[in-house]
Amino acid sequence: MAENEEVRLEINDGEEISLVPGLRRLRTEVIDRLAPDTVVVFDTHWESTFEHIVTSHERRQGHFTSHELPRGMAAIPYDLPGDPGLARAIAHQAEGRDDIWILACEDPYLPIFYGTVNVWTFLGSPETAWISVAVNQTCTTEDFLLFGELIGRAIADLERRVVLLASGGMTHRFFPFRELRSHEASDPERNVISPEAHAADRHVLDMLTKGDHAGMIDWMPEYKRFAPEGKFGHYLMTVSAIGGARCQAPGEMFSDYEASVGTGQAHVWFERPGDGWTGEGSAA
Repeated sequence: MAENEEVRLEINDGEEISLVPGLRRLRTEVIDRLAPDTVVVFDTHWESTFEHIVTSHERRQGHFTSHELPRGMAAIPYDLPGDPGLARAIAHQAEGRDDIWILACEDPYLPIFYGTVNVWTFLGSPETAWISVAVNQTCTTEDFLLFGELIGRAIADLERRVVLLASGGMTHRFFPFRELRSHEASDPERNVISPEAHAADRHVLDMLTKGDHAGMIDWMPEYKRFAPEGKFGHYLMTVSAIGGARCQAPGEMFSDYEASVGTGQAHVWFERPGDGWTGEGSAA
């Protein structure tokens, strides 16, 4: 979404998109209440290829301009404290394995991406560390689930209060260039790429709000036909870290289901149930 309010209103027929007040609600109703030590954000705008990559900087500072939509997000200041200990613990999970490779990267010139800066702008605070995780474009569903499981193990081994954020969209096909300007508004009935993609997203949201994560994972081969953003890796890694197919947490909608020039978008929050993510007692 565009950070610039004037641009948001311009492209949405003068109305605010529900995603923005949804993020503000997430801040006041969830993040402030939970007061996490660290936020781990799975950033679909950050594609990796050869390995999984986790940021391990002590701090990341600078200004960010979106390479996709600079008229909507330009020169945004950011100052994110990091959690190198957790990043290294995640990378350590791959040692001795030949089915996964994880790099904890602290290179000062490593780019930062929209999917991190945008949500941090709404949800970040000076006292909370943030780690970004790339979404690997060569991964299968099984690869994402394995990586998420190992992230969950790393978190469980450390004394951390951690919030996981899946930063990415749902179906993710755009209208052709010459049609884009007539599909910038958020109404999904008119502006999701096809009725079939719209129906697929609605089916996914139905499963997620019911807490049917096993059904969602099983339905991934069908959902991939509609090109979910990042192969839906941001969701798969997140849910795997909290129990995978055994996770029973129902989702709460923190926005409407909306469109963005063909793609489907929504905010869904999963609160840990009282008897744990999988109904088997407290979990990490």
